[in-house]
Amino acid sequence: MRRYGRKRQPAIPVFLSAIVFIVLIGNALDIFGSTAAAAGDAGTVWGADYFPNVPLVTHEAKTVRFFDDLIKNKVVVVNFIYTNCPDVCPLETAQLREVQKILGDRVGRDVFMYSITIDPEFDTPAVLKEYAEKFEVGPGWLFLTGKEADITLLRRKLGLYSDEQGGDKLEGHNVSSIVGNQKTGRWMKMSPFVNPYIMATQVGSWLHNWKNPGNKEQDYAAAPKVRNILKGESLFRSRCAACHSIGPREDAKKRVGPDLLGVTGKRDRAWLVRYLTEPDKMRAEKDPLAVALFAEYNNRTMPNLRLNTAEIDALLAHIEEESRRIQLREVEHPPQGRPR
Repeated sequence: MRRYGRKRQPAIPVFLSAIVFIVLIGNALDIFGSTAAAAGDAGTVWGADYFPNVPLVTHEAKTVRFFDDLIKNKVVVVNFIYTNCPDVCPLETAQLREVQKILGDRVGRDVFMYSITIDPEFDTPAVLKEYAEKFEVGPGWLFLTGKEADITLLRRKLGLYSDEQGGDKLEGHNVSSIVGNQKTGRWMKMSPFVNPYIMATQVGSWLHNWKNPGNKEQDYAAAPKVRNILKGESLFRSRCAACHSIGPREDAKKRVGPDLLGVTGKRDRAWLVRYLTEPDKMRAEKDPLAVALFAEYNNRTMPNLRLNTAEIDALLAHIEEESRRIQLREVEHPPQGRPR
């Protein structure tokens, strides 16, 4: 059984260590107004001599070159997936979908997103196109395939390849994303569980050297107080919120999974616990409800997040508590036009 979520991450290669140094020195140079000179040096270091210009094929069946066409002088988000992944790939795709929604029409204009398969034998352009359509991705986000050796080389160069599991391309899957600006040489690894707003800020502002206008100036005195977040809410935000909502919200219909309001009262707890533990096995066993949910939500896969018993208990407790809060609020303050 593949355990991407629990796999020990490989040691950070020299490539990423150097990146951290470049990021730090780049920030210092920004302060002293010397970014332009540093950017040229960084662009040379992480240029055509480093990144392989291998051919890839998009989900639109167009052949492109990795360096010349995809990353040269661009701000990019790159990750590696495969469409049959039962684990974190669907969650990572859903999280990046949220990032794309936050960035809006900037994706494809000054930010570019690339998901490259690690299973090119199965993931043809047609399969990748179907996968992209399942998640309703927008323009500026390409799903790509190519020769296995070329893809492995890209994974190595981007620091997303595990030498420990190199004999099995799927077991060796590192689920992190790489975000970077090739021109300035600023790159960083991002977890698939990072808040989409944080990634959108990193990609949309930080990697552009904060040249894009931000929000109006705000006073720290007016900042809201930070509250403590319990384990269940933290898990929901990092593992569930990209696909699910709890209660009505403006973009609920755009979510890729069902609304979870009151789900602990609608479903048998034992079923919920097992579905959170091994949804892939339940689909394989043709569990009627698991199969029905899979079909209802456009054959999008509920990932196996490798949650333990304590995490599942905390997550269900949060969903139940949040459902009660929302339902009570609706009783006390019904939406306009709805009687009490």
